[in-house]
Parts: sequence; C-alpha cells; structure tokens
Amino acid sequence: MTTLPSRDASYDVPETKLDFDAIVIGAGVSGLYQLYRLRQLGLRVRAFDNASGVGGTWFWNRYPGARFDSESWSYSYSFSDEILKDWDWSENFAGQPEIERYLNFAADKLDLKRDIQFDSHVQSAHYQEDTRSWRVTLDDGQSFTARFLVTAIGVLSAPTLPRIEGIERFEGEAHHPARWPDRPVSFEGKRVAVIGTGSTGVQIIQEAAKTAAQLTVYQRTPNWCAPLLNSKISADEMESIRARYPEIMARCQETPGCFIHGPDPRSVFDVTPEEREAFFEQRYSEPGFGIWHGNFRDVLTDKDANAFMSDFMARKIRERVKDPVTAEKLIPKNHGFGTRRVPLETRYYEAYNQPNVTLIDVNETPIECITPNGIKSADGERPFDVIVYASGFDAIAGPFDRIDFRGIGGQRLKDVWSDGPQTFLGVLVTGFPNFMMVMGPHGGLGNFTRFAEYNADWVADLIAYARQRGLTRIEATPTGTMRWTDHVMEMSKALLSNQIDSWMTGVNKNVEGKSVRKVMRYGGGFPQYKEQCDAVAAAAYNEISFS
Repeated sequence: MTTLPSRDASYDVPETKLDFDAIVIGAGVSGLYQLYRLRQLGLRVRAFDNASGVGGTWFWNRYPGARFDSESWSYSYSFSDEILKDWDWSENFAGQPEIERYLNFAADKLDLKRDIQFDSHVQSAHYQEDTRSWRVTLDDGQSFTARFLVTAIGVLSAPTLPRIEGIERFEGEAHHPARWPDRPVSFEGKRVAVIGTGSTGVQIIQEAAKTAAQLTVYQRTPNWCAPLLNSKISADEMESIRARYPEIMARCQETPGCFIHGPDPRSVFDVTPEEREAFFEQRYSEPGFGIWHGNFRDVLTDKDANAFMSDFMARKIRERVKDPVTAEKLIPKNHGFGTRRVPLETRYYEAYNQPNVTLIDVNETPIECITPNGIKSADGERPFDVIVYASGFDAIAGPFDRIDFRGIGGQRLKDVWSDGPQTFLGVLVTGFPNFMMVMGPHGGLGNFTRFAEYNADWVADLIAYARQRGLTRIEATPTGTMRWTDHVMEMSKALLSNQIDSWMTGVNKNVEGKSVRKVMRYGGGFPQYKEQCDAVAAAAYNEISFS
C-alpha cells in the first residue's frame, strides 16, 4: 500500500470548497473497507447507504435460512489482525444474524460509523467539469460534493419482482428475500408460496418446509444444488483456524474464485470411469464449493466433461427425491452443472418428499395472476397466507442503472453501457473522471471479501498516486478501456457459463431490456486479474489519464 505525506493544501482547486475529498456509496463489505482505506490516506470521506445500519447484502437479506456459502473464516476481513484475533465464528457457514453482527463489530472496532450517513438513498451523481468533482444528490434533496466518487453498491443489491399481474392486490403477507422485514416472519401452520428456486429460494424453501401447513414451490428454472454440509466450530477449532489465517488467506489468493477450493489439475478424461465417480463422490461429501470450484479443470469449460458431472448430479437428485416425476422436474435440462451459480443446500431435495410440499413447474402450469387471496395458475387458484417472491436481482450492472450517474457532457452511464459494460479493469469508466468502482462489472466474481479487499486497495493506491502529485483528474483512456474490454471478452470464451442465461450474464426476465446475454464479469480468475491490475500500477498507471 502507498504511504502518503501529510495533506497538501495545494491539492484543492483554490476557488472550490468541496464537502468531502471522497464519497463512497455503500456501507456493506466493500464499502466499509473502502471507507477505512480512504481514511487511512487522510481524506475527508463520507459513505452513504440507504439502509439503517452497516452490512449491505447482510443487512437486507434477513430471510429465514440466509447464510454464507463461502466458509465463514475465508470470508473474513484479512487486513486487520485485531479483527481476526478477536472474532470467533460459531459455524463454518454462518447465518445472516451472525454475519451482520460481525460487520457491525468490524465497523465499531475501526470507528467507521461516524463517517457513514444511513437511511440515505443516492438518487444521482453528476460529474462537475468546472470543479473536477462529483455532486451526489439524495432522494430527500440533500446534495454533497467530493473530488472522488467510489461505488461499493454490490453485485446483488437491486432486487426485482416477477412480472406477474396483480402483485399489489394480494391481501396476505408478501416478501422479497432482499427486503425481508426486521421482525420474525412465521411460516408455522400457514399456506406458503415461494416463487423462485435460485439460491435464496432454496434456502427459504428448506426452512418453510419444516413448519408450513402447506408449501407450494413455483419453479421456472431448476438449479443444480449441492450439499452445504455445515457444522459448528468449537473453541479449539476456532483457535486452529486463527493460527492458520495467513495460510488460509494466501490460499484464497491462489485460486480463480478466491475460495479455499481450486480446480483439480486433471481433466475428466485423464482418469478411469471408476476414478471419476469416486472423485465426484468425494466432492459431493465435502462441505462448501469444492464440488463447483474444486472439480476437474475442464468441467466448467468443456461440454463433454461437464456432461459427466451433470449426469452424476442428476443421479443424486433421483436418489434423494422419491417421486420420479418430481425428481425430473428438479433436474435442469437447459444448462450444465456449475454454469449457473450453484446453490448449496441442507436437505432441500428431501423437502419434496414431504406431504406438505408441492412443486409446480410454471413452464407447464403458468402463473396467470396474483389474486387478493393467492395465486391463479392455468389449473386454478390456490389460496395462500404468505407469498415469497424469491425472484432474484437485477445483478452486477443493475445497481448502477438505479442511480443516475452522469459523466462528461452529461452522458448517462446507463446509455454508455446499453450494449454491455465497458470498463478499465472493472474499476474505471472512460468519460467518467474520478469515478471508481469496487466490485464493478468486468471485475472478479467469487469469494466477495477477497476480491473486494484487493479492489479497494487498488483504488486507494490510485488515489494516493494522484494526491502525491497534485493531480485532480483521473480517467481511463479510451485505449485502455478498449484493451481491457477486449481482454474480458476473450477470457469469457472458454467458460460454459457465458453461454447460459443467468444473472451472471446479465439476463433477468423480470427486467425490461435484460433478455440478451452480455459478458458481465472477468473470466480469467483472481490470480490473472491481480496480475493485470498490478502491472498497470507498476507501469505508473500508463493506461490512465491524469491532469
């Protein structure tokens, strides 16, 4: 990290009095760390968040069953030895309440909340060419200026409802997982509908099935789900983990997804059928994402290799679900294993063996509308007490679409990205000076904290570089943006996931204009991403324009 001299008054444009040196949008995992790093530089920083507390995703997603699918201890902040030393995780895959407590613990330990303005929804952010600054306006009319604007708005922070007629007419309880009320919601003895079987849907279905009088699951696209295999962490185990933190964090830096799991160097075709089956069984019996990110190296890049894994997973579903018709409905037919995000589950498939659980394939029996009493489908109306819309998010670029970002000449970011994101390193956008993204489009996607810490450090070092030289304008060059965007496209070709409609390819059938696949993330993995970003910094940021 760059070490800075004390603040130089000549850094400011003399006739300009800005409210802050930097504004950060978001106070979740990435926003908290970015705020900390910018304060380390001696900047006057303010973070804005529309929630009433810190946590981002882990503030809003309070639904029953919400939890990590990265190992808790691999998701921890790595930059603070004090936080690592003082925090004990209770489970290998912690639940939402514990994660929210952890992020509050970190924020309090670092005294970050004094620089965060909560309940503040950023409505617009416009670049001011005359002062080389950004004006950020909240939905209550307040506005603030800052030299630098950093977005830490998350990948999955723009929830969407399904496009079904009559949603507003329902007279019972209705919730989206990402806007779950801050109070207990009981399923006990109730007629519950869950629309959606992505990661959040799977987690909620597992919980609702335990106590609901009747649970009806409306599924459009089944997903390949793998066992989570969560367990408690004893005091002795936590001490062992703490002693291994340097090793754990170093391991995450080595793998494509920043998980502790990395691909097996062998091909599916390097082993005998018996060895392949034994390997799949081993991965299936291990906790976490090893089955996804620690599989044979070609499972996610070769259709024939992927077919072996998909067939294995289909057999597992048939073994676990007693009714053959239901089992076939739960087996994906339009994508191979791991080409969409893999939900990790705990007795999810067994829920469909229960007499109180019904699965409806909306491709066969479409939903016609929501009524005051429930859901009307092609086969009639079913009454419900609770409807859960587990319909996902307008992901990755979607959160940017919901804020009116305008750069040089008033050009809208949404318009610039209309045919897909164009970025430099997933951090900068040509035409938007002094605008930086942490975990933006075309950046990495995996174990969120590991990627976010690296991004935030890189942004902080870039700002430090400019400050040391009295430079007040940072912008990606068109050449740099073209090179990086072309590189992202090239790296995407090998991944089977980019041939599939999902939130990871920018497709959301619940959002107008989001039906065409786009390359939204960097497919080269973290080590190569870091190598590319480090090379730019080492070359004195030669693909960035300063003035």
